[in-house]
Amino acid sequence: MSVHDHSDNNQPQGSFLTSRAGLVLLGFLAIGGFLLLTEHRAHVLGALFYLLPLGCVFMHFFMHGGHAHEGHDGHRNQPDERNPS
Repeated sequence: MSVHDHSDNNQPQGSFLTSRAGLVLLGFLAIGGFLLLTEHRAHVLGALFYLLPLGCVFMHFFMHGGHAHEGHDGHRNQPDERNPS
């Protein structure tokens, strides 16, 4: 029997989150998140006030492409049909 003859090689490998260590990590993260939210509720709820303005700013820059407004209406790069030159 060689070093490479293992019976475990034929079974598909799962992801880390479905392994025993991954499930333990998810459990600890869930408990830690619960404790952080319950103990620091006032801080978390106080920070929610700033999410709406920050969300608007981030959406403007990431969804609209910032302030580079070339081609927004889709007609700037096309020749004008009313004034052929």
